[in-house]
Amino acid sequence: MARLLVTEDDDAVRAFLEKAFELDGHEVVTACDGAEALDILNEEQGAFDLLLTDIQMPVMDGIALALSAVRDFPKLPVVLMTGYANQRERANGLDALVEDIIMKPFSLADIRAAVGGVLEKHAA
Repeated sequence: MARLLVTEDDDAVRAFLEKAFELDGHEVVTACDGAEALDILNEEQGAFDLLLTDIQMPVMDGIALALSAVRDFPKLPVVLMTGYANQRERANGLDALVEDIIMKPFSLADIRAAVGGVLEKHAA
C-alpha cells in the first residue's frame, strides 16, 4: 500500500486519520504542524506517496508546507484539509500544485475516497 504523511494540529483528528489509513493498509507517519512535517519530508528525502495536510496550523501552515514540499519534491501529491471557507479561498490559487482540497468536517468515506483517488491517479 501507500506511505502517507499526515499533518494535523488537532490530536483527535490526527489520530483518527492515522488509524483509518492504517486500517486500509497504508503506512502512516504523522506530524503536528507544517515545520515538523517539512523536517520529516527532508529527513526521508520525500519518500512518501502522498502528503495530507491541514491548512490552518501553528508554526507553519499547510499552504506554506505545500509550497515547500512541491518545490523540493515535485512528484509528491498534496491534499489539503480545512474547516474554514477563507482558507479554501487562499488555497484555490494552488490548484496547479495540490490535488484536492477537502472541507472539514468530512466523513471517513469522503477522506478515504479523496486520498484513494489521488493515490490511484499517481499509481498509473
